[in-house]
Amino acid sequence: MDAALTAEQDEIRRTLRDLLARHAGPGEVRAAVRTAEGHDPALWRRLAQGLGLPGLALPEEYGGAGCTPTELALACEETGRALLPSPLLATAVLAAPLITALGTPSQRAELLPRIADATLTAALAVPGGSTAAALGLTGDNRSAPWSGGGRAGGIQARHGDGGWRLYGEADRVLDGHSAGLLLVAAHTGGYPRSRTLLFLVPTELLVPTELLVPTELQVPTELQVRAEVSGGASTEAFTDASSGAEGLTRTRLTSLDETRPLARVELRDTPAVLLGADTETVDVCGALAATGRTAAAVLAAEAVGAAAGALERTVAYVKEREQFGRAIGSFQAVKHRLADLYVRVEAARSAAYYAAWDPEAGPLALAQALETARTVAGEAVQLHGGIGFTWEHEAHLYVKRAAADELLFGPVHRLRDHAAVRAGLFGDEPSRALAHGAAV
Repeated sequence: MDAALTAEQDEIRRTLRDLLARHAGPGEVRAAVRTAEGHDPALWRRLAQGLGLPGLALPEEYGGAGCTPTELALACEETGRALLPSPLLATAVLAAPLITALGTPSQRAELLPRIADATLTAALAVPGGSTAAALGLTGDNRSAPWSGGGRAGGIQARHGDGGWRLYGEADRVLDGHSAGLLLVAAHTGGYPRSRTLLFLVPTELLVPTELLVPTELQVPTELQVRAEVSGGASTEAFTDASSGAEGLTRTRLTSLDETRPLARVELRDTPAVLLGADTETVDVCGALAATGRTAAAVLAAEAVGAAAGALERTVAYVKEREQFGRAIGSFQAVKHRLADLYVRVEAARSAAYYAAWDPEAGPLALAQALETARTVAGEAVQLHGGIGFTWEHEAHLYVKRAAADELLFGPVHRLRDHAAVRAGLFGDEPSRALAHGAAV
């Protein structure tokens, strides 16, 4: 492994950092999260058209740049530094690789170019808010009942004369309220022959009807927005009860981290199309686990970017804030704390870059990055003093990002526990270790 960045990789990082510095400051981020989409559509189009961000890791034959996960990780490090709310994670990191791995040639040809040029966003919907389990980050996704286990609950799929129909509910779907396409994990076949498959559910009329659902099942999209003001801060709830597919209801949820918009997706006999063509041999769990390892590396880089951003703002503050006639950054105790944080960030960055080169290390790198982000964000609030606790300052945004990411993709001890099991550190007793992890 060559740890040095290529000229192209360095240019991607520099260009994106400059653009986000101009268009994604704290004020712009706060305004973007209060839009119906949960992000700035104009900036998203600029990132797509000018930098090709959503198609960075897609093959060139589908309109992508054909880059490696390393370039995508570098881009996400910069978006993490700015706490940028965007569909990049849900669309390019989670959904696009699954379409590439499992989709039929016609599905890939229709969907991936539209993802690359940002005319289509997508989201992965798994029941129970169990994204980490579905991606195999905190346990074996083949044995864990994260998708309902074939019994009542989860999301169930049945096949009839009119095609596939889905019934169930998925919580905490990242960007699920605004995505133009949902990739829904559902159980089919009936217990005990049930198995997990992925289905395509359109949420907008722009998705080709001949590819996804019959024309007669399409209904107009009507987005109802309700804004409430509480405690001087604006929060929004979005309900989309007729979004391109019969029986589909999407509700934007109040989330800890506003820059990570989450939604509840309800499916009531909703028409869907199988992702792929062969229900018997397709390895959905394997594809989810492979996507999860790469996504973990990208998420680790994003968390490192957030930690670095919090640290940079803190260093700038302690150089300006004076106490006893001198900048507080000149005190030795403050220098020691900042030095410790710097070492943590650099160590986590090294782990994230290595994981981008070798995705097998992704979950461990993610655990280290999430722990680093949590520590740095907490210290940033402390070193900012009284102003760090206020709503108007951006320090709390980094704390919320660190906490929300660990809730969505962790926790840290489960990431490390499963990585240890996969590495064989528990000897001949992996089942006991897995049971212990599940109990925790």
